[in-house]
Amino acid sequence: MAKALFITTKNLDYLRNVQEIEILKQKYGQVDVIGSSAKKYSQRLKTVYLELMSIDASVYEEVFVGFAPQLILPFFRKFKGTRLTIDFFISVYDTLVHDRKKFRDKGLASRIFHHIDQATLRAADRVICDTNAHGDFFSAEFNIPRAKIETLYLSADTSIFYPDESVEMDPVFTVLYFGSILPLQGVEIILEALKNFENDDTIRFVIIGPMKKNAPKPIQENIIYHDWLDQVSLAREINKSHLALAGHFNGTVQKARRTIPGKAYIYEACHKPMILGDNPATRELYHEGDLGIYFCEMSNPQALADLISSIRDRHYENKGNAHA
Repeated sequence: MAKALFITTKNLDYLRNVQEIEILKQKYGQVDVIGSSAKKYSQRLKTVYLELMSIDASVYEEVFVGFAPQLILPFFRKFKGTRLTIDFFISVYDTLVHDRKKFRDKGLASRIFHHIDQATLRAADRVICDTNAHGDFFSAEFNIPRAKIETLYLSADTSIFYPDESVEMDPVFTVLYFGSILPLQGVEIILEALKNFENDDTIRFVIIGPMKKNAPKPIQENIIYHDWLDQVSLAREINKSHLALAGHFNGTVQKARRTIPGKAYIYEACHKPMILGDNPATRELYHEGDLGIYFCEMSNPQALADLISSIRDRHYENKGNAHA
């Protein structure tokens, strides 16, 4: 009986892992998993590496390496003769050099990261990515045949994120944003847009994320900041809101134009209207005219403020007509 091996250094309950293991189970029935539930990444790596040292990959029809296959590259020689699939969810080179700008492009570290990414991609028989835009980029940047790259869009955990009718929506029009405050997300664009609503009691904002202490966040009576919330509490806040900000809004980071924000899938699962950054990646799944879908020019806080105002005004207009 054919079976598959799934390998991941990310925590086993990570939704992308769950999604991919389920796909393998549907295809093969039997799936062995090498991974760890340890909180520390170093401990998870140790567990995975120890298991890989003694693994006999020849008994598997397919070996699927999940999040960060670059970390498993030294073991790829053990998979020779077995179909190797990798989820190239992030490029180390693109993330550290272009996105987070931790290293200078064309420098020694940059060249090393580029080589590791390229070697990882070339060693795989099949590559999974999160958008067609990323597939195009990886193919061009690392000289990889586009035909071996496939797109698997993210999904939301619908056991947590769903339209909860038991949650009462806020009486004041409420706009929500949550995120890990990475550069490509463009939180500074959101914060600049919110300044347009100072002293406006017809709107309320909920911003959730670990912002730095020196972040230029406006202090207004209609803005509530949370450093973070657990997923159940986050789902409740989303269901209480009228509009969600998905992004990405930073138009200067090219990765932001190739990525559909993970939060967009969560908002969609909650049936929540949302504003997306207008770029090729978001338009792969979402379209102008779709119910509750709005696009905004990236890196333009005034355009974002104007769009929020327009949606807010239509909300109150419809609400008034409903009670006429």
